[in-house]
Amino acid sequence: MDMIWTPSPNFDERKLPISILVMHYTGMKSAAAAINQLVDPEAKVSAHYVVTEDGQVVHMVREENRAWHAGRGYWRGITDVNSASIGIEIVNPGHEWGYVPFPEEQMDSVTRLAHEIVKRHHINPANVIGHSDLAPARKQDPGELFDWDRLARHGIALKKPPLNLGDPPWTDAGFMLALERYGYDITAQKDAVVAFQRRFRPANIDGVIDGECRAILLSLMLDRERGITK
Repeated sequence: MDMIWTPSPNFDERKLPISILVMHYTGMKSAAAAINQLVDPEAKVSAHYVVTEDGQVVHMVREENRAWHAGRGYWRGITDVNSASIGIEIVNPGHEWGYVPFPEEQMDSVTRLAHEIVKRHHINPANVIGHSDLAPARKQDPGELFDWDRLARHGIALKKPPLNLGDPPWTDAGFMLALERYGYDITAQKDAVVAFQRRFRPANIDGVIDGECRAILLSLMLDRERGITK
């Protein structure tokens, strides 16, 4: 895996142990524009790594330091997500500049890099998340085209669970309570549903709570209670 060191000045000290890996897309017109922003002291943003379209990995903040990639957010009781996480920025124009699939070379590097990170820090697959998972009302990345299934096949992230348990008799309010219990901030309820769909049902991100959404969440919750996931 090709890696270069391009340090960013935008970091500080962690206040929490590392337990989360966050996937982002850069959402800018080019890799150069994204990297320039991430090293700009006035921008006050950074990430531990950037992965370009051709698979090159740019290391920008050392893992022991707190990069400024997540912003305001929440995941499973943690509000200072930056302190608890490592951030990977994946070069892609994003929804604003013409969202496109992630190239094979890029996903290969993302997968290998993520595998090393989760192994090094013992990060549970349930805590390998997208930016939209921790900030549903603000963020869409890495988006519905990101290949979560590929990460799941390598044991890095959770896979979409089988739906053999059927549709539980939950009201919409019951679904939202379960989604909150699973780990999401449900303050903006439809945004939280869309984020959940982007992660586990990307073919349909309409924000509507339906039987498939309920069945997916039920399986995730039961796996967690059985200790299969955390």
